[in-house]
Amino acid sequence: MRGGWASTARSASLANMWSRPLAPVVLSATAMGATWPNVTAAEAPRFADRLEAWGAALSFGAFKLLPRDCASALGGALARHIGPSLGVSKHARRNISRAFPEFPETEIARVVAGMWDNLGRVVAEYPHLRKICVFEPGGPVETHGFEHVDRAVAAGRRMIFFSGHIANWEIGMLAGVQYGISVAQIYRAANNPLMDRMIAGFRSDRGEFIPKGAVGARRAITALRRGTHLALLADQKMNDGIPVPFFGRPAMTAPALAVLALRFDCDVLPLRVERLDGARFRVTVFPPLPLARSDEPHADAAALMVRVNATLEAWIRDRPEQWLWVHRRWPD
Repeated sequence: MRGGWASTARSASLANMWSRPLAPVVLSATAMGATWPNVTAAEAPRFADRLEAWGAALSFGAFKLLPRDCASALGGALARHIGPSLGVSKHARRNISRAFPEFPETEIARVVAGMWDNLGRVVAEYPHLRKICVFEPGGPVETHGFEHVDRAVAAGRRMIFFSGHIANWEIGMLAGVQYGISVAQIYRAANNPLMDRMIAGFRSDRGEFIPKGAVGARRAITALRRGTHLALLADQKMNDGIPVPFFGRPAMTAPALAVLALRFDCDVLPLRVERLDGARFRVTVFPPLPLARSDEPHADAAALMVRVNATLEAWIRDRPEQWLWVHRRWPD
């Protein structure tokens, strides 16, 4: 959930792609409402990073001028038109054909187009994130299952929420911070520091963001010790992870979620975000997954990650067009 369930470099790349049709627009990013990030000299962004961020700022600024529903529809239409012809879509098609060997080419093409439509909408919705009230009656988000959160809070339980790059994954973190609980998001920053700061500016200014890595692991432990809950996206490949089944194939998966949950006896709550129609969503919190307890902590962690991957797989099977299939989730 980085500030709403994690940034992805793919979103940045798509925003850069949109800079081409938007380049003729004679408006500065600042005038259009986008915030240009401050960068220290030590970070020394590359020229390519600056170009990418400039194009993305124009794109985000244009989307900010539109009502949320219109921006989402435009972003989806642009990405659906351009994305399937990009080289990275070949990787998506290969992943889909392996996950769903029964799918004909027409269905694979539908899923790829739907994936790009969803990703385009996610990018276009970034400038509107702060105005989304998750729990507003009749608002753009349906919520279900938050009684599981209430039950854990009443029992004094620590919680770890997990989701994946499904629908608009940013909505999950919004739900957490707007529900009034203290949540720290474990995330992987975008490769481009300018893009990373720009996207962070669109997210809620509440909550704590913890980068992945050794320093992040120590911060996550500190957060749990002081009673803060954690949230993360569990569907990214980790070369130094453990092999866990995912769509019938071993996928390298980070075990940190399970290790922390077992060490601190946390409730592990699946949190699903679905795109219902346009820029409308459903957020569902499910009951905590069971924690295995034996004399083999590594086996217990692996067993929990099997349940995590099985949960994500079930969600993706239900709405395959809403997952980010361009991830290199499995070995080629």
